[in-house]
Amino acid sequence: MKRTNPFRGTGTALVTPFTHDGHIDIQSLKQLVHSQIEGGIDFLCVLGTTAETPCLTASEKRLVMDTVLEANAGRLPLLLGAGTNCTAGVIEFLRTERLEGFDGVLIVAPYYNKPTQEGLYQHFRAVSEASPLPVVLYNVPGRTGINIESSTTLRIARDCPMVVAIKEASGRISQIEEIIREAPEGFEVLSGDDAITFELMTIGASGVISVITNAYPEAFSTMIQAASRGHWSEALIIHRSLAPCYKLLSVDGNPAGIKDLLSVLGMAANQLRLPLVPASAQTHAALEAFVKAYAERP
Repeated sequence: MKRTNPFRGTGTALVTPFTHDGHIDIQSLKQLVHSQIEGGIDFLCVLGTTAETPCLTASEKRLVMDTVLEANAGRLPLLLGAGTNCTAGVIEFLRTERLEGFDGVLIVAPYYNKPTQEGLYQHFRAVSEASPLPVVLYNVPGRTGINIESSTTLRIARDCPMVVAIKEASGRISQIEEIIREAPEGFEVLSGDDAITFELMTIGASGVISVITNAYPEAFSTMIQAASRGHWSEALIIHRSLAPCYKLLSVDGNPAGIKDLLSVLGMAANQLRLPLVPASAQTHAALEAFVKAYAERP
């Protein structure tokens, strides 16, 4: 079986908008999907980290899935976050949940229980063998407490044909470069960090699952398209124009930063669920200043 990754170019890790009384804002979520499509995004990531997935009930997750499916209407590939720290739990979800309309699943490294590299390998192998859809690994040690080492990623890639890519958010450039260099045919690397996406594209990454694209889909996707064509000067100009915002989106955590930015742009309310809280007043003021300066750039 030839391995094919349907998630290339620019993907958006969608936020979950909430109303002021704490419910899912279905209308804002639909509008967000439409803005991504109109902005040139290549695929959408549903129920990832940026979606505040740990704070959604099972019925709310299904509501988000159905809302995105309806708004997308088959126009873009959809990647569904489906990972937990229990292998059996992931497999049960994949076998019982209605996955029609989704094109792949994003499976994060098990968190909190901190498995060994062998445990990680066995987890992803079992999940990939049970999955009816292509699998994208998600390495984010800052959140999970464990790094998927390059040797483990490559072992999974070689042994598990249903695994088509990895979202790499470790920030370890040498590790990521080794994966890109040694990966089997059809297995690709997606950046999981907006701030280093330009750099990762220069060493062969095939795209990104981005946070900032919730707010600026056209600009960031244009950067990725330019980089994919080898138009590095054009891509670098866009990267530098957005660079001040990258730090602002992470300084108070994700998705606090992007939700504040979306509120400044009038796209969604600045509402999060505990234990997450809104970005600081200082960050809010800085985001307002960025939005103004970005709109007035030559």
